[in-house]
Amino acid sequence: MSLAETIPWFEYAVIVQPHHTDYSGVVWHGTYIAWMEEARVNYLAASGLTFADWVKAGVDLPVVDLALKYRRSLTLGDMALVKARLAPIKGVRFVWHYDIQNAATQVTCIEGTVTLATVDFNTRRVLRRLPAPLQAALEAMAPKSR
Repeated sequence: MSLAETIPWFEYAVIVQPHHTDYSGVVWHGTYIAWMEEARVNYLAASGLTFADWVKAGVDLPVVDLALKYRRSLTLGDMALVKARLAPIKGVRFVWHYDIQNAATQVTCIEGTVTLATVDFNTRRVLRRLPAPLQAALEAMAPKSR
């Protein structure tokens, strides 16, 4: 078992609403990306890091890579379980892994990864070092890889 596999998942539940779907009642593909971000923001907040903390520290986290693998559809009224975890930290990028499941069946519908980079809010330059409180909170979520 790899180090990444030992990191627990954060779970975020969503009921599929009409505005999440296309005309046929199937979840629209962009909705999954929004759910992944909601899970990530909630996971950080549950770990003591609100989005406001990042802004106050002058740190932006733009998405630099995103990948989704569609396995099955979710439909109107389904309960989705968005599972998120942060991979071991390597350098100035953070890789998040997602497993979006049908909560009733626990079948994976979407697998995804999102890579974020740390950027100074004002200069838009990559930050090589985070403020200590942010770094400590992130390391508590996903230990630095060896």
